Amino acid sequence: MNAPHSLASAVRGQVWLPGDADFDAARRPWNVAVEQPVAAVVEAADADDVAALVRYARSAGLGVATQPNGHGATGRTGGTILLRTGRLDALELDPAARRARVGAGVPSGRLQAAAAAHGLTGLPGSSPIVSVTGVALGGGVSWFGRRYGWVADSVTAFEIVDAEGQRRRVDAGTDPDLFWAMRGAGGDFAIVTALELELRAAPALFGGRTLWTGAHAPAVLDAFRRITATAPDELTLWLDLLHIPGAEPMVAVDVTHLGPEGEARELLAPLDRLPAPLTDSRQPMSVAELGAITDEPTDPSPGLSRGDLLTHLDDSAAAALLADPIAPLLAVQVRHLGGALAQPSGGPHGPLAEPYILYTLGIPTDPDVAAAISARQRSLAAAMPTSGRKPFTFLHASETVADAFTPDVVARLRAVKHRYDPDNVFRPNFPVSG
Repeated sequence: MNAPHSLASAVRGQVWLPGDADFDAARRPWNVAVEQPVAAVVEAADADDVAALVRYARSAGLGVATQPNGHGATGRTGGTILLRTGRLDALELDPAARRARVGAGVPSGRLQAAAAAHGLTGLPGSSPIVSVTGVALGGGVSWFGRRYGWVADSVTAFEIVDAEGQRRRVDAGTDPDLFWAMRGAGGDFAIVTALELELRAAPALFGGRTLWTGAHAPAVLDAFRRITATAPDELTLWLDLLHIPGAEPMVAVDVTHLGPEGEARELLAPLDRLPAPLTDSRQPMSVAELGAITDEPTDPSPGLSRGDLLTHLDDSAAAALLADPIAPLLAVQVRHLGGALAQPSGGPHGPLAEPYILYTLGIPTDPDVAAAISARQRSLAAAMPTSGRKPFTFLHASETVADAFTPDVVARLRAVKHRYDPDNVFRPNFPVSG
């Protein structure tokens, strides 16, 4: 790094350099299984500070990798300054217009809590601690995607710092190609300091998790398939096969329904005809409580995940899913897609024709366990009717944008990158260059 001593004078936020006592903690991503080499870490004070950092990085011959807290990190950070955007946490709502301005560091749960007070909702995923901006930049498959489409399609404008270190506002009218690329292909084109998005009405919500012993997995999967075959767009179901080390296997169905409880229970009747569950948390709830459904970890932890889109879930696919124990995996999840996600999109993903996604997760406690997890993920994917395509936010470290987008879309993304960041200042988790 050229003249590292000058970085602290170039920005107003906190700076960590190699050799500092807290440097390793500052550069660590949320997934602690990922090693993240960087030249320095900066927690920007505000959007002007981001702009100053970009100008400094250019002059020092370094790139900038942006993370609020490191979800989705792949370790492609060599030769970069790691930018933390957690202090860009402004959140402004206009309930009458159903719009929000969301700082780059705002987590999904905070937006949900603010919107819920007005009977509104964003498009949240399973975790309340992931940033709204990070999800939107990757397209975003939310609990309400079947009703409202990609998270990115709700974005109406981005406030950015460009590759020259200048602040700008980008929307479909000012920079249509850049706006298109940023709604789903990651942080390769600019640093987002805030975004503006549409909020949706949420007059009623019913949701929760029903959990059974693993012995009931065939019956639960059958009910899941029957419900999802005719589910309205307001209803979303996720099937979970779970095996916590030291415990017996379990199976669960997670559900949200944008509508009244009575309507939801009628749609979910096949689940209620199954043997009595171990637990059932389904109830009317606020959109601010969605994170409680899956209760995902909120502290950094190691993980190896994989996502594969499924073309169908027929008898053969169901048999393959349950043919063998999921161990050493911790979880195998099948999410129902379709609905608005299958309609035309304003971002790089386009329509998501596949009706389900298979998501697998394991905890790599050592290299041998990591290898076993990866092997089990590959074998399960090979046995299932996968399409070969993946949503951008479900890519794992060994994959590229070519696994998420068609060749013509990749070519267009590369043209946008060359136009707006020809010197490759911005270094995302998954660069469009491959």
